[in-house]
Amino acid sequence: MPGCSTADYSSFGTAVTFCMGSLGRYNCCGPFDSAKIFGQAFSLASSQRCLPSQPLPSFPHKDPIFGLDFFIEGSKLLKTGKYLPRTGERWNLVDNGARTYSHLVLGERVIVTIEPENIKTILATQFKNFQMPARRVDSLVPLLGHGIFTTDGKEWEDSRNLLRPSFNRSLIGDIEVFERHVSKMISKIPKDESTVDLQKLFFMLTLDSATEFLFGESTDVLGTAESRVKGEKFADCFGYATEFVGTKARLGRLAAIFPDKKYEDSKNFVHEYIQYYVHRTLEQNKASVEKADAGSSKYVFIEHLAKTGNSPKKIQDELLNILLAGRDTTAGLLAHLWYILARRPDVFNKLRTEVLRLDGREPTFEEIKEMKYLQYCLNEALRLYPLVPINGRVAIKDTVLPLGGGPDGKSPIFVKAGTAVNYQVYNMHRRKDLYGEDAEEFRPERWESIRQGWHYLPFNGGPRICIGQQFALTEAGYTTIRLLQAFRSVENRDPNGYGEWLTLTLAVRDGVKVGLTPA
Repeated sequence: MPGCSTADYSSFGTAVTFCMGSLGRYNCCGPFDSAKIFGQAFSLASSQRCLPSQPLPSFPHKDPIFGLDFFIEGSKLLKTGKYLPRTGERWNLVDNGARTYSHLVLGERVIVTIEPENIKTILATQFKNFQMPARRVDSLVPLLGHGIFTTDGKEWEDSRNLLRPSFNRSLIGDIEVFERHVSKMISKIPKDESTVDLQKLFFMLTLDSATEFLFGESTDVLGTAESRVKGEKFADCFGYATEFVGTKARLGRLAAIFPDKKYEDSKNFVHEYIQYYVHRTLEQNKASVEKADAGSSKYVFIEHLAKTGNSPKKIQDELLNILLAGRDTTAGLLAHLWYILARRPDVFNKLRTEVLRLDGREPTFEEIKEMKYLQYCLNEALRLYPLVPINGRVAIKDTVLPLGGGPDGKSPIFVKAGTAVNYQVYNMHRRKDLYGEDAEEFRPERWESIRQGWHYLPFNGGPRICIGQQFALTEAGYTTIRLLQAFRSVENRDPNGYGEWLTLTLAVRDGVKVGLTPA
């Protein structure tokens, strides 16, 4: 019988059982009734006139029953900031240069892929066949509630429709908000070239700008001592809580044996802090309706939510979901870009030459986007250090991924309902067959010829693509421009090599310690 194209897999909602090749040591489905599967596979293959799926390579575990070697090694590497490079090395241990394989996590069979077509299938063409992993949802919901990053199906669609209007071009291009907070940040940088941790300042900056956008009032952690007291406590609590839930998501069920009172206290303070703004805004909205008042002329995210008729808890949840993205993603991008600039004077000088064409004035939204080398640098930083380096979904229906099976990895593979599928953006972005022999190097010029596609996913893809990506890129671009205008050189002050700080997003483990020379 002839084989079938990827398009032929669109009707796989009816228990697509192309798993005859997944028996034996390649089983990625767990225990099952092989006779039943044989009948299903034969019936479906006959009706679709397709060949069965082919074997999926398995990782050569030292512990082939529970995969404890994977878990123990990973736990140790996370503490040292060397986890991500090891995930890349593991691909060399799998047969025939595989781009998709299966391995065990505490006895559970998981599929891992760095194949763009498979990721496209998960995130787009078979989007409704996958959902968020339960362990991630269970870890996030106590802190973030039921919002755009923690829900699936109709609930997720409602969240996206509710939030999308807040990220249109006119609102993202409000440069005045960025300038107010960036100028405060620059004032905190020593002018005597003494060492400063830029990453710490970036997290303060993005928290201040995100809270002003969301609440209409900034935490002002970059402000004066009096104004920032409560904001600093919120920043500390939010930072600790998000780091804890990142660990909890990786531990899964084991997290229950590691209760943490500091996390509970931090979570409670975060909720109380947000609830204050929610209740205040709802009261103000009620009063303005009674007075037929149009309200503030400045767009404030929480005011938009208050007018939608949603409950205070729903508003709180969406605020926390967006705050996580607004603070952590932009700060992580800026930290990695400036980590690199401190070690690459050639890139720093070329980028500064482009920025100096502004003659010191504040850039417009359009000018930020028109600075090609700046955009190349942002793209390259996101390629090497994607903000969510490893992501995943769980199949909710028997389905198929188009590539990964057979001796050459070109055949489809069966994915049984309930199977977790992780996609490693970090390692896909470093594939030499996709980005060249220098894929591990920071070379912004490569973006002169690269066309973005499913091999480049700094903000996810498909229906769940990050709705705030332009906000993050604009703020990162604006901040970088203003720093390059204020300082003529940067010097690395960190003798250590790179280590990742992997929580819910990616940052630099030891910070970005530099000395800056004023212009």
